[in-house]
Amino acid sequence: MALKKILITVTTYPLPSRSYDELVCTAGILEDGSWIRIYPIPLSFLNQIKKDTGFKKYTWIELDVKPRNDDFTPESHSPNNYNVKIINTLDTKNYWRERKRICLRNVYTNKEKLLNDSKSPTNISLVTFKPSKITNFIIEDDSKEWKDEWKELRKQTDLFAEIESDPEKLIPKVPFKFSYTFEDDEGVPSTLMIEDWEIFQLYWNCLRDAKGNEKIALEKVKQKYFDTFVNQHDVYLFLGTTMQWHRRRANNPFVIIGTFHPKIEEQLSLDL
Repeated sequence: MALKKILITVTTYPLPSRSYDELVCTAGILEDGSWIRIYPIPLSFLNQIKKDTGFKKYTWIELDVKPRNDDFTPESHSPNNYNVKIINTLDTKNYWRERKRICLRNVYTNKEKLLNDSKSPTNISLVTFKPSKITNFIIEDDSKEWKDEWKELRKQTDLFAEIESDPEKLIPKVPFKFSYTFEDDEGVPSTLMIEDWEIFQLYWNCLRDAKGNEKIALEKVKQKYFDTFVNQHDVYLFLGTTMQWHRRRANNPFVIIGTFHPKIEEQLSLDL
C-alpha cells in the first residue's frame, strides 16, 4: 500500500465517462508542499463521502494511491481503492494561516519559468501561481449541451464499476466559458480558462437566485471573481495542464483549476 496524506485543494467540473459516471479531476498538496493529481475520482464517490462526512476542500485525507503508468507527469496518481480516511479540515482563521502554510510553500511568479518547467524532463503539470495583476475576467458563450459522444459514453456505464451510478443522469452543462487575464512578475500577460468546479456551481446558484435570468447570473459571477476577489482578496491561482495539450507540447498547456483567495491582510503577520 502507498498511503498518502493529501490536502484536497481542487476539484474540476465533472466530465462524462464510460466507466465511472462523471469523472472529477481532484488534486491536492502533500505534507512536503508538492502537488498530486488523483484520477479517476467518480463524482458519485465525492458526493457520497460529502454526505457521510461533510467532506469539503482543504480537508486532509489519507488515500492509497499509485503513480499512473499511462501519464508522463510526475503528479498523476490513481487510487488503489476508494477507502478514504478523513482526518481534518483546515479553517479560514487568521487570513487562512493554516492553509497558507501548506499551499504557498512553492509559488511560481514567472510565466517563462513555469512553461520551461512544464517541459521534459521535469514535466511539471500542477502549480500554485501568483499573478502580479489580474486585468480582466472574460465570459464567452459555450455549447449548451454535452457532446453527443460524451452523452453516449455516460449511458454505457460499466456494470462492474466500483461505484454505483445512474447512467441516465448527467450533470448539467454550463453554457459559458470563464477566463482570467493576468500578468506575471515581468508584466507578461496570459489568458487562461477557469475549470474550477466552484465557479460553475456559483453560476448555477446565481441563475437560481436570479430566477433563470442569465444576464444577472453572469453579472453576479463576474462581481465575485473580478470585482470582489481582485479588490479585497490576495489571489493565487492553482494551475494544471490538460493532458491533450501538454502531450502536444502546446505553447501554454495550463488552465486555472482553482483559486486561493484569502482576504488581504490589514497588517502582515510576522510568524508566517
